[in-house]
Amino acid sequence: MLKALIIAYYFPPLGLSGVQRTLKFAKYMKNFGWEPTVLTTGDVGYFAHDNTLLVEAEEAGIRIERTSAIHPNAVANSYKKNRMPPELVRKTLNRISQTFFIPDNKTWWAKAAFKKGREILSKEKFDIIFVSMPPFSPAIEAIKLKEEFNIPLVLDYRDLWFGNQFAFYPTFYHKVRHKTLEESVLRETDHIIAVNRKVKEQLLRQYQFLKFEDVTIIPHGFDPADFEGVKPVVRTDNNLIITYSGSFYEKLTPKYLLKAFKLLKKESPQKASKIKFHFVGHFRAQNLRLVKRLKIEDSVVNFEYVEHKESIRQIISSDVLWSMLPSERMENVTPGKLYEYFATRKPIFVNFPEGAALNDALKYGATFTAPPDDTNAIKNKLSEIVNLFENNKLPTPSEEFVEEFNRVNLTEKLVLEFQKLLKVEE
Repeated sequence: MLKALIIAYYFPPLGLSGVQRTLKFAKYMKNFGWEPTVLTTGDVGYFAHDNTLLVEAEEAGIRIERTSAIHPNAVANSYKKNRMPPELVRKTLNRISQTFFIPDNKTWWAKAAFKKGREILSKEKFDIIFVSMPPFSPAIEAIKLKEEFNIPLVLDYRDLWFGNQFAFYPTFYHKVRHKTLEESVLRETDHIIAVNRKVKEQLLRQYQFLKFEDVTIIPHGFDPADFEGVKPVVRTDNNLIITYSGSFYEKLTPKYLLKAFKLLKKESPQKASKIKFHFVGHFRAQNLRLVKRLKIEDSVVNFEYVEHKESIRQIISSDVLWSMLPSERMENVTPGKLYEYFATRKPIFVNFPEGAALNDALKYGATFTAPPDDTNAIKNKLSEIVNLFENNKLPTPSEEFVEEFNRVNLTEKLVLEFQKLLKVEE
């Protein structure tokens, strides 16, 4: 088999959608003649852990090499039991981190990963180095491995680096330094994977030495195996269940949805009584307070953070799936959970601004939309959804479109890019 060294900080037992992409690529590489070795972090403070994902990786026979370093994430140790810190604390620590660490606070881990990677590559022959980003600091160290061992390097942009939606540049120096670092890395990289067309366009626009064929789009997706044998929750009523699976942070918030529902409840109590909102993930204390303030506790169920298989069970047990993105700086973002929503073939209700996520949501076909912060538009769409639900007329999606996001097929597309870069033996 050909061999890929995958450098990915976010990997099981860490949870949330950031680990899914790399895990599934590694899981299915062997189907196409590639043996993955994942170089990732050791035990680290983090607010989401999912040991079932680690079991999945081990059962797939993925070789995992771990390395640790002194790490600012240690401040999150008290939240290791799948609890997020208060948003003010999280945001403050994030701003401090972005002020003192360039390109990110994983720099020390990236240096430790370089040493471990060097040790591995000195003993074994690998054909590709593949780095999942963010964090971005491992890409800087991977350039050194590429040059020393003459191995092609592929970078996977799950999000933008320079101009990232959550980037904070406290000074002009920070802004210039980030862009300069990214440019130096991209000049040495053999190929780039982008999670959507907007990310690709941004990279080509910012770094005009890149050619169109230097960047391949491989979107987020879903693993059909995740849905096998999962039985929906037995329903005991005829309520309309609208479910959100994921976390809330920064400006990702349910407040406009909940306020819109409160408006609907005032205008049409009978319609509102049909709706139950299920939130699966980190709901946050401020959102619980909002629910109480709006006096809609009877319409909201908070499941908190659950293992991945249980989150799948909850979304397939729903009638409509909801997601939102804030209005600002989100045109390049495609939430990973959106593609698991597609796999359910359920109708989706999205509050997205113009951009990559909205484009894909509309192509899905079974889609309701409203602007992210327009409570009247959201209220009206909720009313429309209730009407269609009661008349058994909720829309169905494009099956052909859904299959574009099968993780098995996406992995095949990735390894084809690897094979184009293989050194020809003389």
